[in-house]
Amino acid sequence: MSDLSFEQMLENSLKTIHNGEVVEGTVIDVKEDEIVLNIGYKADGIITRNEYTNDSNVDLRTLVHVNDTMEAKVLKVNDGDGQVQLTYKRLVAEKGNRRLEEAFNTQEVLTAPVVQVLSGGLSVVVDEARVFIPASLVSDTYEKNLEKYAGQEIEFVITEFNPRRRRIIGDRKQLLVAKKAEMQRELLERIAVGDVVEGVVKNVTDFGAFVDLGGADGLLHISEMSWGHVENPKKVFKVGEPLTVLIKDINGDKIALSLKFEDQNPWLTAGEKYAVGNIVEGRVARMADFGAFIELEPGVDALLHVSQIAHEHVDKPSDILKTGQIIEAKVVSFDGADHKISLSMKALQPAAPAPAPAEEEAPAEEAAEAPVEEAAEAVEAPVEEAVEAPAEETAETAE
Repeated sequence: MSDLSFEQMLENSLKTIHNGEVVEGTVIDVKEDEIVLNIGYKADGIITRNEYTNDSNVDLRTLVHVNDTMEAKVLKVNDGDGQVQLTYKRLVAEKGNRRLEEAFNTQEVLTAPVVQVLSGGLSVVVDEARVFIPASLVSDTYEKNLEKYAGQEIEFVITEFNPRRRRIIGDRKQLLVAKKAEMQRELLERIAVGDVVEGVVKNVTDFGAFVDLGGADGLLHISEMSWGHVENPKKVFKVGEPLTVLIKDINGDKIALSLKFEDQNPWLTAGEKYAVGNIVEGRVARMADFGAFIELEPGVDALLHVSQIAHEHVDKPSDILKTGQIIEAKVVSFDGADHKISLSMKALQPAAPAPAPAEEEAPAEEAAEAPVEEAAEAVEAPVEEAVEAPAEETAETAE
């Protein structure tokens, strides 16, 4: 018969455990902040909420149930109260680290939720192992506000793995760059000059708008936004606005776009609308010293030369006209090939009166002639008298 007591035999029948050992047990009780496990040892194992999850507010009763089987790691064989202190979170994190190490070596693309938005980047969790993604590696464009990623699942690769220094770095940017490069290649293979495609306004500048074509951005220059004149693109387009555009040119990976569709070219019908002799209305668009440019319709401008503004002399158009003013004029020339039209306001104005005759010249002529005639008479009279008088006197003397 054995000399061992029942307690000794019972203890010998139970397994021994050590700190750091991984054990398996059955859940025998769950509280809001604590899980009790039967691990086949003389004492039960305890997993506190902090050693189960990083979420300090979660109710463990919603995650774990009695009779569930789970693994845990021994932190302390005796926690001071005769119970075994276990950790589930750290065990999972160790497994997660092994998972991350493997992903780092193979450059596998991982997907994980963003659990925290930090000032310098994002924190994601893979099997309870944390990965930090710096702000510069979150996107291929500058992200001013990272809060929009909170709670989202994102893809990334591990570019640095050093768990001893708790430095595990993820990179989302390179995936986006690679994906866009592939989409751009597919887009460039699919489109050609002259195609009409759908896009979305991505950015608007003073010189044009960048349109996302679904794989690459195209530039819609300010000069291609309308057949007419566009002064400020920001007043015409908004970011996120859908747009149907024409592929005007492709140069490598640069795509030039246009909204000037040829079937909408106003010059196609300009010959009839603005034939010579037609009277038209237009808006003074801009002025120069030599004349004013009149917008007859978007895309069709005409020149009103300074000499055709009025019958009287006009020094410069701004003396008579104002930008934005609506004027009426007559078409005096039309050149459809070179898109040139000349107008005249003067042609619609009453003709200037002829210069009045110089009435003051007649008295001057008379004044000039009178002295001459009088002088002639004055000269002739004495001569005749002088000649006749002696003759008469001679005759009387002779008698």
